[in-house]
Amino acid sequence: MFFAYLGFDAVSTAAEEVRNPQRNMPIGIIASLVVCTLLYIAVSLILTGIVPYDQLGVKNPVAFALNYINQDWVAGFISLGAITGITTVLLVMLYAQTRLFYAISRDGLLPSLFAKVSERKQVPLVNSWVTGIAVSIFAGVIPLNKLAHLTNIGTLFAFTTVAIGILVLRKTEPNLKRSFMVPFVPVIPLLAVAFCTYLALQLPATTWLSFGGWLAVGLVIYFLYGRKHSKLNEAHAEQKQVS
Repeated sequence: MFFAYLGFDAVSTAAEEVRNPQRNMPIGIIASLVVCTLLYIAVSLILTGIVPYDQLGVKNPVAFALNYINQDWVAGFISLGAITGITTVLLVMLYAQTRLFYAISRDGLLPSLFAKVSERKQVPLVNSWVTGIAVSIFAGVIPLNKLAHLTNIGTLFAFTTVAIGILVLRKTEPNLKRSFMVPFVPVIPLLAVAFCTYLALQLPATTWLSFGGWLAVGLVIYFLYGRKHSKLNEAHAEQKQVS
């Protein structure tokens, strides 16, 4: 269930390309969540009405259910639609990663190369190539279930960090200008931390070890490059000199 909803956070990476993010981003995220939740519930009700639920632990439950009632041609059509759907999800996630690299680089935490935008296409072209090549390599050499676990723990850690960051910023920077404010603070951030931590603890020990390695690489990049070139740190240093 968690993995099915993973892509909705990618919508937030397009905030800078939305005319009115304060109004439109919550509408887009919440509306898509509501529609997809209703569709998931409807499909689950239909599937469990066709096939005993204990037989649905397969990778293609919809196609399996249609084969179960001898609707093979419909099952093939559904499988084709599933492949198309997965392709669109991959494109959205790749898009989100390129925008994250762009934002991080613009803040000085990565080399400025990642913040360059193609004059002709008006997109971060280097980010797109780097992300595409990296994803291709990982998909080719790492088993899918291992990638799924790493994706889960990385996303859960990111959600937890963001939730904690909201609590900290509300205390340390109460007057900071915000384009969007999370409602019902601190209840929602605390619930996010609790649920994300619980889900992360259910993952295998090998996943935690792999994640620790990736986290170490990220920390090395930050302390060797990002911390020295951070635009936020530079702004704070200038304020201290002025004061």
